[in-house]
Amino acid sequence: MQLGDITKVAADAIVNPANSRLIMGGGVAGAIKRVGGPEIEKGALQKGPIAVGDAVATNAGKLRAKHVIHAPTMPQPAMTTSTTNVEKATTAALRLAKQLRLESIAIPGMGTGVGGVPVHEAAETMINAIRRHLFEGSTLKRIFLVSTDKSLTTAFQSHLRE
Repeated sequence: MQLGDITKVAADAIVNPANSRLIMGGGVAGAIKRVGGPEIEKGALQKGPIAVGDAVATNAGKLRAKHVIHAPTMPQPAMTTSTTNVEKATTAALRLAKQLRLESIAIPGMGTGVGGVPVHEAAETMINAIRRHLFEGSTLKRIFLVSTDKSLTTAFQSHLRE
């Protein structure tokens, strides 16, 4: 777990908890676009729309990462979402990381912003999806769980101890 700005993480990929239309408005997506540049959204829009449960990768523009993995947690921008969609999005991002043979990935809270999923529920869902992915075999050697929200990083820590 890391309290901080996901756009500063040096990983093979960072995850954007997107909407199915891949429009990068606010929250984590907005930060990724601001720091990495508009070419990230342009690349994403060319690959969309995609369903919740799918993921696509784009270049990472000016970010330290090599890729941005866009994994929708909601069908439309600024919708509330569910832990089911958080699980689908997390799994899709991890599956794509494996297909791309990545060794490191940074994942923010999925669905915890405008999606409205409580941080403890999102953390538990994400940790369970990560554990399943690792159990099934993965190329990932490092998974960074990153948030600017102390309550979310505390929830990640709590669920990792279980």
